[in-house]
Amino acid sequence: MTLISSISGIRGTIGGKPGEGLTPVDLTKFASAYGTWLLKKTGKKKLKVVIGRDARISGDMVCGIVCNTLNAIGVDTIELGMATTPTVEMAVVSENADGGIIITASHNPAHWNALKLLNDRGEFLSAEEGEDVLKIAGEENFSFVSVDELGIRMVKNDYHFNHIEKILTLDLVQKDLIRKAGFRVVVDGVNSVGGFSVPELLRELGVHDIIELNCEPTGLFAHDPEPLPKNLKELSEAVVQHGADLGIVVDPDVDRLAFICENGEMFGEEYTLVAVADYVLSRYPGNTVSNLSSTEALSRVTEKYGGKRYLAAVGEVNVVQKMKEVNAVIGGEGNGGVIYPALHYGRDALAGIALFLSHLAEKEKKISELRKTYPDYFMAKHKVPYTDQTDTGKVFSGVRDYFKDYPQNTLDGLFIKLEGGWIHFRRSNTEPVFRIYIETNDRAKTDSLSQRVVKMVSQLAS
Repeated sequence: MTLISSISGIRGTIGGKPGEGLTPVDLTKFASAYGTWLLKKTGKKKLKVVIGRDARISGDMVCGIVCNTLNAIGVDTIELGMATTPTVEMAVVSENADGGIIITASHNPAHWNALKLLNDRGEFLSAEEGEDVLKIAGEENFSFVSVDELGIRMVKNDYHFNHIEKILTLDLVQKDLIRKAGFRVVVDGVNSVGGFSVPELLRELGVHDIIELNCEPTGLFAHDPEPLPKNLKELSEAVVQHGADLGIVVDPDVDRLAFICENGEMFGEEYTLVAVADYVLSRYPGNTVSNLSSTEALSRVTEKYGGKRYLAAVGEVNVVQKMKEVNAVIGGEGNGGVIYPALHYGRDALAGIALFLSHLAEKEKKISELRKTYPDYFMAKHKVPYTDQTDTGKVFSGVRDYFKDYPQNTLDGLFIKLEGGWIHFRRSNTEPVFRIYIETNDRAKTDSLSQRVVKMVSQLAS
């Protein structure tokens, strides 16, 4: 069993003993801590918090515990039911709420779940704020109200319509062009909330030729929910089989987005942000921001329009903070996360789809042809598990020493700049693994370097 507290929230595997997995005891403790932190931060006597969840089997159970616990603290809750992460983020602002909790473990398998904590702007808590919540939880420094002060539990389960409506009002979303293009699209909703939200968005955009895969929000994920090539064979085959123009896949909470070309090949989740940035910057030139693990191709596109690409540590809150600092017009993460501030400061696959289809329709190209307009970089993404007995300091020292002749920075783990590429080595915020991202301008070089680094880290971690 695993329980991880990080900048990405409180995440763990369901079941086991308290403190070792994400159990009802842990859920009560962290929800109480969050409610207590909000009360202290705002100084208000009465608060309201928006709650939404993905389709995981454990979601209803977790939601019930979290909502009832907040009510017991005296906080009113607004339940959105099944909703995407960006929908919850936007609902916090629309409801003038004091915070929000998204119940999702994002790309993690079905036996995981998590609490992602939001502030009153619908944005993730900062590292400092998160630490304050964890401190309250650790000290169990909270108390519950009397019966006449209990919070009220409200339900509003149609917020995805509000979310889609706001996307449709964006000036860069070209519904007429999309409708005219007559796209045939295959959608993989990974049996979660993307299963109803993505097709609904497409219909509103004028796309009516939609083939749905895994679009029943049962929480029984048909494949590993992380939108990586190895997990998308069914979608790739369906695109070719149906003669579709493209395939669309999202993760369980719809904040990551990837596309399949008409020939069944991956467009590349790294190039989701690149393509959307190309489109946005063509209208509104400016700066961009991505995390350290994102492709260098974004720099090339940004520079084409006279802007500068800035780097941030992994984690949406870090990217958002940097975007605000440099007034970026578009940003996100190379895992298929698009953040478009004109809508809101959060990774939003639905917004990404609308902007991408507008771009594709305007270019009047096949999606594979569009991909060829961007510079080629070759990335490899690996995970090496570690345990409580692993000397992580020794592992990092070993990698640092091995590449001591290359420029390095420690903004987030270890980032090593190579000639024609880079290596990003860090501990995951969301699972007990080391993440190894390697990108170069040569596929063979990336593959060879990947084998060496993964072998070295595996040996150091054993």
